[in-house]
Amino acid sequence: MNDSAGVVDPNTPSIARVYDYLLGGKDNYPVDQKIGDHFKVDLPGSVAIAFGNRQALVRGVRDIARSGVKQFIDLGSGLPTADNVHQVAARYVDGAKVVYIDNDPIVLAHGRSLLATDDRTTVVRADVREPEKIHNNAEVRRLIDFDEPVAMVFSAILHHLNDDEDPRGVVSYWCDRIPSGSQVFISHFRSGGNAETEAAEQKLQSTFGRGRWRTDEEIRGLFGDLEILEPGIVPAVLWRPDTIDESDLPMSSIGSAARELSVWDQLISAGLARKQ
Repeated sequence: MNDSAGVVDPNTPSIARVYDYLLGGKDNYPVDQKIGDHFKVDLPGSVAIAFGNRQALVRGVRDIARSGVKQFIDLGSGLPTADNVHQVAARYVDGAKVVYIDNDPIVLAHGRSLLATDDRTTVVRADVREPEKIHNNAEVRRLIDFDEPVAMVFSAILHHLNDDEDPRGVVSYWCDRIPSGSQVFISHFRSGGNAETEAAEQKLQSTFGRGRWRTDEEIRGLFGDLEILEPGIVPAVLWRPDTIDESDLPMSSIGSAARELSVWDQLISAGLARKQ
């Protein structure tokens, strides 16, 4: 997320663009690359967090779609990349509808260009911290039927809400408005209580004024009373991997899934829950 006005500022780093750079994308500026290079060079191995999270998101959308849920709201979606939510969902369920939400203007521009001919997918510029505005948005209402199951996707976004911005309340708002059978996917920075966690958190806070690593208990609390599905809340690289091979592992951590996880692999967790 980003606190800037509705213009693209190439001189101010953007969380969405830094993440795009870490994933090998091209929709970023030197100011974003400078932040990304800090993680690449000064915190070697930390890029594993971005890759592990992205692959867990792909598997999460896959399994939600396989269960028959056809509606997705991706909050804090970031810049388009390979295997976007609407593309993954369409592989596994007919008629999938996807709303991407982000408040970074460059996300809106790129997303609308990508989806210009897709009437089942849209991008809405809005702030995750204002869920009522999103819920009442005309474009959201055009695509999403809240009487039918909805998948709420919070992929690597809630850790960008500080405690006083009430991330639990944001999730709770949506849980109160989606029907039985809906599902909620969350991935989140996981506190390791180590130097790597402290260094990464300090960099995000000093750059963006946000970025909050949370404990296992705090991450579980974000799901409220939802039924957390197997395998629970686990490191993203271990969340429902298809096979023990290299495809689901960060490029910086190639090897057997049975290997001991690196400290970076352990710093982002994922979980999926269902509303009864």
